[in-house]
Amino acid sequence: MNKIVISGAMILAASTAYAATSPVRIVKTLTKTVTVITAPAKSFVSGIVPKAVAAKAAAVIEPVKGAISTGLLPGQGQLAKVASNFNTSPLLVPSWGSGDIPASGRPDVVGAFRFICSPGQVRRDDPLVFPGQPGKSHLHQFFGNTGTNAFSTYESLRTSGDSTCNNMLNRSAYWIPAMLDGKGKVVRPDYVSIYYKRRPESDPECQREAKACVALPRGLRFIFGYNMATDVAGGHFYFNCDGPTATPGHYPDIVTAAKNCPVGNRLGAIVAGPDCWDGKNLDSADHRSHMANGYYNMEGRYGCPASHPYLVPQFTLGAWYEVDGNLDTSGEWAPGKSTWSLSSDTMPGMPVKRPGSTFHADWVGAWDDDVMNMWIDNCINKLLNCSGGDLGNGKQLKVMPGFSWTAQPRLVDIPAA
Repeated sequence: MNKIVISGAMILAASTAYAATSPVRIVKTLTKTVTVITAPAKSFVSGIVPKAVAAKAAAVIEPVKGAISTGLLPGQGQLAKVASNFNTSPLLVPSWGSGDIPASGRPDVVGAFRFICSPGQVRRDDPLVFPGQPGKSHLHQFFGNTGTNAFSTYESLRTSGDSTCNNMLNRSAYWIPAMLDGKGKVVRPDYVSIYYKRRPESDPECQREAKACVALPRGLRFIFGYNMATDVAGGHFYFNCDGPTATPGHYPDIVTAAKNCPVGNRLGAIVAGPDCWDGKNLDSADHRSHMANGYYNMEGRYGCPASHPYLVPQFTLGAWYEVDGNLDTSGEWAPGKSTWSLSSDTMPGMPVKRPGSTFHADWVGAWDDDVMNMWIDNCINKLLNCSGGDLGNGKQLKVMPGFSWTAQPRLVDIPAA
């Protein structure tokens, strides 16, 4: 077996989630910045998957509560719990200093859990598409686990690395195509906002829209947004602008958004993940097929497809970039024009794409089990409106010192291929 399944908002920018994570509140509860890594580092493991780890994972068949419980094959359901290998207590603090419980999300029908991440390492690695092949992928901006590289697995993420998302209680790995400024630099986002939401599991709509509303299984991983393999946009992403002279909107690409985003504002790249799971597979050959997006039927009722009948907390992420003079704001574009673009917009053997039209994201879940259960049980299942890493039970993810609302550094050199 060459690889096994052991690895693992919206920011309605200038709107709901952004307002809920205002600088006045979040500056107390956000993560430290990290040193940019622009070359592959020594991996946590030597090889794609150690044999001992593979044997352990193959033997694990643990169902997700409320989902499929019989007929699971090795590697399905969810992986065994990997406890945090550090003292977790100091990383949980009274929410907002007082232990306050967040307000109800009503009249909204979903519970919400939000937090902010700082940008992390910049690498040509992709542990999903090119596992064990450092330098093989287009350039990525990582955040979350600071040790994520081409060799990362669920187990390595759970047992190593710090985090740019509040603290190590969330060692999940997130990555998106790097933003290039057209002048030989990578533009790092000032911050990345993540927003999980789902109906409470007790909501009768869970059985109307799907078979059940369930938790995120351990080891789940997937890609969402533009599909690089099939050249299909897939929807579920857009660009926006936020700031004093911005014209906010849902723009299809960087070119269109830039026309409404002068210097002095922030350009946002926002993408929503799928919310329907097949109930058993943690990954698939294309890293997408085990997940699906819900849809509205002809009667206007939302639901999951029959092939993916379990609703999981859906997350939306928004990466926000300070606009500079290298972003062309004319609204006009042709191949060869110097402006911002994503690293995935220009790929060997493929026509150059309109800037931003290939936006996508990858995720490997690696939360501390107890902490993830806290925000699902409280923020999601109690229909609370949690922000800033508030866990909905009087506790909050402590942020490590040094958070800044601006990337430090903001521009870095494009690493050699």
